[in-house]
Amino acid sequence: MLKEERSIFIRGIQELGIELTEEQLANFSKYLELISLWNQKLNLTAQKTRIDIIIRHFIDSLTCIEAMEVKSNLYSNLLDVGTGAGFPGIPLKIIFPSLELFLLEVRKKKTTFLAELITQLNLLNTYLLVGRAEVYGKKIEYRERYDVVVSRAVAPLNILAEYCLPFVRLGGIFIAQKGKSYTQELENSLPAIQLLGGELVNIEKINLPILNQERFLLKINKIKNTPVKYPRREGIPQKRPL
Repeated sequence: MLKEERSIFIRGIQELGIELTEEQLANFSKYLELISLWNQKLNLTAQKTRIDIIIRHFIDSLTCIEAMEVKSNLYSNLLDVGTGAGFPGIPLKIIFPSLELFLLEVRKKKTTFLAELITQLNLLNTYLLVGRAEVYGKKIEYRERYDVVVSRAVAPLNILAEYCLPFVRLGGIFIAQKGKSYTQELENSLPAIQLLGGELVNIEKINLPILNQERFLLKINKIKNTPVKYPRREGIPQKRPL
């Protein structure tokens, strides 16, 4: 990172109450260089400037910590559904290196980048799942096994719940990152969340540092097993939302 970029990043994470080691800062710097390089040819993210990537991806991803309890060691693994270029999963892994991380992504150009990123950052216990949530959510080795499932900018909440809740273990949590228009989504999604075994327990309002924009973390506990018929087959959750 350049001096100005580093200063903005440190200021933003300090506003979130996060302190980084030099090794962690170096990993974020490598991440920034890699995503900036790959963005030139693969259009990994809509955010083109390095400052935008720092604020709208790195810092925004780390707001998830407000809804997590990883510091208490209650949660040991995390699945990021529709991770794209690694958000929010990779920034969370850099902060909490002991977290076992699974990244689920269907688009080949992004999974190619993620594989390189995992290697370059030497991220241990980090696994790439290539495919759709509807497929992996049916597989016994992935179903209802994750302590934390997160997703960011993937789909409306009623669709997202069908993608994510089948992965969450009983007693685990699903965190959806949403903007200020979440209220209408939530009203339409509560029956689906209940059907899929979830219960909304908290809505955390966050101000995105530097930009001072509102973000909301919807924290949903898994209180009962998801019925075996969910998720439905590929494409159906989007075509016929619950």
